Amino acid sequence: MSVKTLEPEKGVAELQSSLSEEARRGASEARSRWQRAAEKVGAGRGSWKRDFTTVSGMEVPHLVTPDETADLDPVRDIGVPGEYPYTRGIHPTGYRGKLWTMRQFAGFGTADDTNLRFKYLLSQGQTGLSVAFHLPTLYGYDSDHAMSTGEVGKCGVAVDSLADMETLFAGIPLDEVTTSMTINSTAPILFAMYLAVAEQQGVDIRNKVSGTLQNDILKEYIAQKEYIFPPRPSMRLITDQFAFAARQVPKWNTISISGYHIREAGSTALQELAFTLRDGMEYVQYGIDAGLDVDEFAPRLSFFFNSHNDFFEEVAKFRAARKIWATVMRERYGAKDPRSWMLRFHTQTAGCSLTAQQPVNNVVRTTLQALAAVLGGTQSLHTNALDETLALPTEENARIALRTQQIIAHESGVVNTVDPLGGSYFVEEMTRRMVDGAMDYIRRIDEYGGMVEAVEAGFPQREIMDAAYAFQKAFESNEKLTVGVNFFQVEDEKPIDILYIGEEVAAKQLASLDAVRSRRDRGAVARTLDGLRRGADAGENTMPLLLDCVKAYCTVGEVSDALRDVFGTYEEPAVF
Repeated sequence: MSVKTLEPEKGVAELQSSLSEEARRGASEARSRWQRAAEKVGAGRGSWKRDFTTVSGMEVPHLVTPDETADLDPVRDIGVPGEYPYTRGIHPTGYRGKLWTMRQFAGFGTADDTNLRFKYLLSQGQTGLSVAFHLPTLYGYDSDHAMSTGEVGKCGVAVDSLADMETLFAGIPLDEVTTSMTINSTAPILFAMYLAVAEQQGVDIRNKVSGTLQNDILKEYIAQKEYIFPPRPSMRLITDQFAFAARQVPKWNTISISGYHIREAGSTALQELAFTLRDGMEYVQYGIDAGLDVDEFAPRLSFFFNSHNDFFEEVAKFRAARKIWATVMRERYGAKDPRSWMLRFHTQTAGCSLTAQQPVNNVVRTTLQALAAVLGGTQSLHTNALDETLALPTEENARIALRTQQIIAHESGVVNTVDPLGGSYFVEEMTRRMVDGAMDYIRRIDEYGGMVEAVEAGFPQREIMDAAYAFQKAFESNEKLTVGVNFFQVEDEKPIDILYIGEEVAAKQLASLDAVRSRRDRGAVARTLDGLRRGADAGENTMPLLLDCVKAYCTVGEVSDALRDVFGTYEEPAVF
């Protein structure tokens, strides 16, 4: 049987001649719809400028040959997995020894709501927890504060006191699961709550509790803007946690130095790399200046990167990050412990790349980004759900995002060998460009006196704003193509179901908060908050004082206010 193939326009016309009047009108309407759709899909195609740069605007060579990479030393610049400078990975066996931790970011509504989501994800094969807190907790306000109106439980879980943290981890043994907490200004408060819950569970904190605290305040001043206190007292709180955790919770990663939010604010991949590593160097210097031995705390520093759409640029960024960190830790800071040289990192796929248009396409974007993170050697990974540009993910879409990681891990075969892209002329050349460009930025920041001084001068903020503006111009001129947005659009998209957080969540949370306040020991609350004020003012390590406060069921807002009394608050200067 032969099948006659017709051109779309011609085919519709021939069909019309043999149909009834009613069918002919329907065919005519179909032809019009086809023409409109064709025009829409191809809109601007004639003006699309072929662009041979990365997402970040870096020129891409049409071919890289052995001649271009001949000066790369196989030992100094590339090495082997598990050996300095760790360009090819920090573990000699890669994922053959252990897969990355599949750590889906989750949190919404009340602690009860998020506890159920945690248990669901764990039942589906997730191997670590990652907590998203709502905005009031991030800014140090209780749910009943005027600034919290309309935000309770909307973009993360509401946590006001130790009672909420107890509910959040009810039935989840903290000696069997690692937890990452995305929290910055109020990080020491939530860290204290987590440790208090572990103690209640009878967990050996020194030997059994492990996880990661984001705790990266510098990137708040640079990009995300969720700060409370000025930079210098904020840095003091972080070094307090370095010292406390090194001695009391040695398996805990006391900071996750985050480039993710720098990239989400519009930076290039190179800027994300450079500013993140220079932030890390600043924390190291502040730790040393606080009297800590570098090898006492540096092994527990971790990093958090974005994985965007440009596959090879992202892989090169991850490889360059390891090489630079190993070099500066050994040569600049004199670290002797190889664990201090190893850059360990979590990755999240790029939220800013997700589109509200044709959101199912986001599954493909996330898959490519996750694969880049895996081939770049990540230790931990969150894959965004397809609906995260519209709302917090539904249970179904969260499961699809997790399955994306599991398919890469168990079906693709990419985990069977270590650093399979190592030695590629193109990848090694891109890695070198990333190293050279990042080191140039680091030198420029050094000229300011450090990252705190550079932030105060507005340098990284201006660089990111300029990069974001350049990308937007390229997008609007069709130099950069986003499928479904400025090319290949469709008409009459059907909306997808999204997760909605209603105001009844706020009512429930406020009732819970009132109940905590009514049953706690008011004398203990006043006593511990006063002790925190006095200790913070006198330069004591704040972590033991914070533990006293949270165990007395002081709230996040009350503890933050006590520290505001001592440190004041920060107002960002205008940067142009």
